[in-house]
Amino acid sequence: MAAPSSGSTSKRLVQYVVVRSDLIRALSWPLGAVITQACHAATAAIHLNYSDPDTQEYLSDLDNMHKVVLQAADEASLTHLSTTLSENGVAHKLWTEQPENFPTCLALKPYPKETVQHFLKKFKLFK
Repeated sequence: MAAPSSGSTSKRLVQYVVVRSDLIRALSWPLGAVITQACHAATAAIHLNYSDPDTQEYLSDLDNMHKVVLQAADEASLTHLSTTLSENGVAHKLWTEQPENFPTCLALKPYPKETVQHFLKKFKLFK
């Protein structure tokens, strides 16, 4: 099931960011480093989809942007999500830390919540 832009102006747009929780729990990354990864992914997803109508609408009201940060248990669950999103035409950026070539998080371009929420329902809020 593809997740195209809807073109409607009455929708609530959200940018989903999914971060590996094992970076903190198992690999002992500092919280700031993990937040940086999420920022990289969100910025990259916006940049890669800058001309998209939903992205432009999302950026037109900076004080009311809405993001939801979710957690993936580990690298396998993150990369599986990325594959599923790609297979379904959902625009996103899998952020891979370099030079280690280490996937840390992903961010979707802004979408109407109801368009992509079903792909993310098994992921809990990041905490």
